Amino acid sequence: MAETETLATDAAVAPEVPLRPAIHLDHCVIHVTDWAQSNAFYRDVVGAEVIARGNGFAYRFGGVQLNCHGPGVKAEPVAAKPVLPGNSDLCFRWSGPIEDAMAHLEAAGVAVELGPVERHGAAGAGLSIYFRDPDGSLLEFITYPTA
Repeated sequence: MAETETLATDAAVAPEVPLRPAIHLDHCVIHVTDWAQSNAFYRDVVGAEVIARGNGFAYRFGGVQLNCHGPGVKAEPVAAKPVLPGNSDLCFRWSGPIEDAMAHLEAAGVAVELGPVERHGAAGAGLSIYFRDPDGSLLEFITYPTA
């Protein structure tokens, strides 16, 4: 039986590596100043599902979420230097050509601040464009070459 077999004494043995659970980003926090404006922007421009959370909202993208601090939200605990409106820098993967992302932003009335430019993200080299949310946080759409 395979579960009872032993290795020959002269067989090379790989060093033991302790097993640990997989770690994935679950959520991060942004700060907004106007719920209606931010909800519309993140829903219509960035493609988020807007989730009501107590007095505030979160923006969900599949299995990753942006929790929001904003008017009426008393979050605890917070970072030593809590996130402020306009000081986030976030990148979102765009699943089509970068030109389609640019056209999408133009149709939504959102100016492209920079790009397309070459950048490196979680999947390697890609093309990015940069734009801002209503509070001034820097956002990025990145596309990766299709194989």
